[in-house]
Amino acid sequence: MPLDEQLLVHSMPHSPEAEQAVLGSMLIDADCIKDVMDKLRAEDFYLQQNRDIFEAIYSMFIFSKPVDGVTVAGEMEKAGTASENTRSYLLQLMEVTPTSANVMEYVRMVRDKSLMREVASAASEITAEVQKGVGSAQGMLELAEQKIYDIRRGRGGQGMTPIGVVLQEVMSELSELMANGGKTLPGVPTGFSALDDKTNGMGKGNLLILAARPGMGKTSMALNIALNAAKSTGKTVAVFSLEMSKVELVKRLIAGEGLVELKRLATGNLRESDWMKIAEAASTLSRTDIRIEDNSMLTVADMNAKCLRLDNLGLVVIDYLQLMNGADNQAHKGDSRQNVVSEMSRMLKIMAKNLGVPVLCLSQLSRANEKRTDNKRPMLSDLRESGAIEQDADVVMFLYRDDYYNKESEEQNIAECIIAKNRHGETDTVKLRWMPDFTSFETLEERYEQP
Repeated sequence: MPLDEQLLVHSMPHSPEAEQAVLGSMLIDADCIKDVMDKLRAEDFYLQQNRDIFEAIYSMFIFSKPVDGVTVAGEMEKAGTASENTRSYLLQLMEVTPTSANVMEYVRMVRDKSLMREVASAASEITAEVQKGVGSAQGMLELAEQKIYDIRRGRGGQGMTPIGVVLQEVMSELSELMANGGKTLPGVPTGFSALDDKTNGMGKGNLLILAARPGMGKTSMALNIALNAAKSTGKTVAVFSLEMSKVELVKRLIAGEGLVELKRLATGNLRESDWMKIAEAASTLSRTDIRIEDNSMLTVADMNAKCLRLDNLGLVVIDYLQLMNGADNQAHKGDSRQNVVSEMSRMLKIMAKNLGVPVLCLSQLSRANEKRTDNKRPMLSDLRESGAIEQDADVVMFLYRDDYYNKESEEQNIAECIIAKNRHGETDTVKLRWMPDFTSFETLEERYEQP
């Protein structure tokens, strides 16, 4: 086989004709540019000349400049990416593309070839890591999963992002929020309106810590938030329970959703009216996509790997931080528990950012607040075993019920959700109604009658 033919056989997958057709369509029909920009990026073009032309059109589109063969050539000359044959090549692109009617089919072809190149590149990188002989098989598997996941999410092989690209994302987001009258939450709703008003929902890629002393109801609140998020977004909610079993969690969900006393669910002492409530609650729960894992030996890496396999993930809930294992299911030899927890909190923040969804992690508090005589409300210094939790978290919330410590308190069954840290908003205290029979919370303004 001649050398030229061998080089063609070993070249990475690409379609010069499809790339030219996409560029030609944008040059002869500016209306299709917005549709193309939504599906392609410069890296999807294999040939450098085509990539340069796309980047010029992209830049002009962001700043609402007119796009045609002449203006694009001028833009490339100013950017220093033009060559002697740029103008003739642009003319050729317009001549070989008689219509833009099939532009999205050309886009699909370019994108498919780009994905194939990314998969091939990832496979080569994985093979190279395996051949080094360093690390465990589990580590290699997690590396492979992460690389494939990045490709599926459109992040494979990306370099540094030009500010123009980010500007377009920001402008699109602002336009969408403004179109809804400023009433749309940027983040995933917790279902508690007063809390959402302070936090703007749970932000994508954010690590949220919900901390309290035992008995305050932090697991119940986390389940309330998980169910509210699943119902309002229609997305998958992953719940990792290192303390309670799947059956216990679902019983609590039924109790809160159906307003059935948890004690009756636990003992089986159910009334006929309870069965109707249970049936309605079960029907509601079955329409959500909540995934529960109750393996108490899970590490952050295990959770990350499981979440990577969920296509429509919207929220991750972990109950709770201090029960989690360090790397390889054990603490590093010589490391204090504080160092292990610090490492895990940092890994959780990285996981949230990589997954692009909020991660709500529960945490225990030290006994320091109970030793105070004047005010037992938790503060950031009470976070157990690690100041790194406060540093890594975007939002830190504490649950406090005065009637837990003071039986004569005027605020019976009233819980305070203390927002002690809020990287994207204000700190404040939100009051919620605690319904102990149903192990559930609700916004204080929403009254309920005891059946």
